[in-house]
Amino acid sequence: MGSVVVQNVTRQFGPQVVLEDVSFQVHTGEMVGLVGANGSGKTTLFRLVTGAEEPDLGTVTRSRGLAVGMLAQEPALDSERTLRDEVGRAFAELLDLEHRMGEVGHRIAEHHDDPRLPELMAEYDRLNARFEAGGGYRLQTRLNEILGGLGFSQADHHLPVSALSGGQKCRAALAQLLVQERRLLLLDEPTNHLDIEATRWLEKFLAGHHGGAVIISHDRFLLDRLATKIIEVERRRVSVFPGNYSNYVRVKETRRLALERQFEKDQAFIAKERAFIAKHISTQRTKEARGRRTRLERRIRAGEFAEAVPGRKQRVSFSFRPAADTARQVLRCEGLTKRYGEKTLFEGLNLELLAADRLGITGPNGTGKTTLLRMIMGEVSADAGHLDFFERRQAGYYGQEHAELDPDRRLIDEVASARPDLSEQELRSFLGRFLFTGEDVFKPLRALSGGEQSRVRLARLVLTAPGVLVLDEPTNHLDIPSREVLEEALDEYTGTLIVVSHDRYFLDRVVDRLLVIESTGHRLYSGGYSHYLQQVEEQREAEARARQIRKQQRRTAQTTQHPGSTRKEPSLYDSWSINKIEMRIMAREEEVAAIQDRFADQAVYRDPAALQRLQAELESATAELRDLNSVWEERIEEQSNS
Repeated sequence: MGSVVVQNVTRQFGPQVVLEDVSFQVHTGEMVGLVGANGSGKTTLFRLVTGAEEPDLGTVTRSRGLAVGMLAQEPALDSERTLRDEVGRAFAELLDLEHRMGEVGHRIAEHHDDPRLPELMAEYDRLNARFEAGGGYRLQTRLNEILGGLGFSQADHHLPVSALSGGQKCRAALAQLLVQERRLLLLDEPTNHLDIEATRWLEKFLAGHHGGAVIISHDRFLLDRLATKIIEVERRRVSVFPGNYSNYVRVKETRRLALERQFEKDQAFIAKERAFIAKHISTQRTKEARGRRTRLERRIRAGEFAEAVPGRKQRVSFSFRPAADTARQVLRCEGLTKRYGEKTLFEGLNLELLAADRLGITGPNGTGKTTLLRMIMGEVSADAGHLDFFERRQAGYYGQEHAELDPDRRLIDEVASARPDLSEQELRSFLGRFLFTGEDVFKPLRALSGGEQSRVRLARLVLTAPGVLVLDEPTNHLDIPSREVLEEALDEYTGTLIVVSHDRYFLDRVVDRLLVIESTGHRLYSGGYSHYLQQVEEQREAEARARQIRKQQRRTAQTTQHPGSTRKEPSLYDSWSINKIEMRIMAREEEVAAIQDRFADQAVYRDPAALQRLQAELESATAELRDLNSVWEERIEEQSNS
């Protein structure tokens, strides 16, 4: 088992100390969540672990031979290479062999009557032997699995990196790291730019990873499902908590309360001692008072008493005013359909929302979730069906873009536009609850970060006190504490909620129904995300059992119809890629055709032994071809159902 030991490390940049006297250990069997505010030093810790930076004090020790891979937030990729070649760059020789095999395979398919066919087949076999010996088929399978899992189609594999979007490049960098099978993975916000399906795939991938990982993430659901330990970076120090994220929250609060009680107890003791000393320092008990003063000062210098509990980090703090009464029926969709060109986002969508309902909408990117919200708000029309939103005038809409903000406007003026009846002092007090204090409130909006602009938009929304909230990815750009406060506010909200989100932890807390829109259709589930996930897993298990039964039934039928048929080298076939199986099928089909042609030779019929050998050869080749086709069908079915 490999490990990284960080011991008494201090790291500073100029006069600023980022980390001070930090110590912890990470082992390759662990999944560790690394949490802390932006700028607290998490990425610096990663760079220390990889050796990209050296500590000013202390040591970072890595086990000999431990392969460490780090995913940075800003990927460095070769724009001229294709996606597949860049992701597999560490295996360039194998990918070159794969390309050459493909070229030879095409020549074989195009010139099967060419006299040079034996030479081409021999060349293909030589290339294939080298490819297989180097683990090429395993790499090929792994590349397809990882690229597919992260949302890339087969058509994307051959795109140049320069043609990818920023989000796709981040996913490509993640794929590049996962393909290399490093023992210890350092992942900095790996779920950024992943939709909910790709995030679920990444969870499963990491759960099956034979090494360890340290993950910086705002995805609390992921940290709950994967983490066996949480390391918190706060005020230049590190604290280690056992278990997942939810356990970290509970333990941290327990520790804080215990420290608070001990601090109060110690302060009461110190006050009592000092009162005794002050009272008796000039009396007959002077000697006793001096002795107690000496002992007290010695204990204080030695740090025996609990230090003052740090104030809780200031967080966004707000709540929605009670929403006005709304009609019993808020939204009705009947047969709702939306298309863009030949692409159908969704069709036949039926939905009804009543007052105080809390609907979550989720699913992969590009399936029409934001479009549905825009249809609800009257910004986009339906191609078929009907949509009635009876409370549009009372709705507060939070879109993904900041388009409604005037970049030249001052922050305080932007918020005042929602409530012109409030005084400047009232507005400044209100904005302080959103972490905007002092002169910050007079900054132009263009000077604010994405997260700060999100907080401004939330502030405006809160002031309007809408009867219906329509929110599109409201947790984007928010750190974990701000997300938690938003969740607490929505818990208290009494109006109707319609929210699109990929934040599974958030969905679990704030919705009571979930509409999942996928490329294959849509479905409405009761409960939050965890309940939906449980139903999906149960359904997939049932489908897997049904596939296994169908597979066994096919094999039984084949054995009954062809009792002499036996599959050759089943373990070898199972390790083959679909492409290799297809090439083998083509070769065997040509071999069967050639054998059948030999039956036309009269010389064969004159030699009973030769005829018997030819018949056995045909039966053997036909049986293998039958088995190859069976394996190919199974693999195609598994691929389509995965």
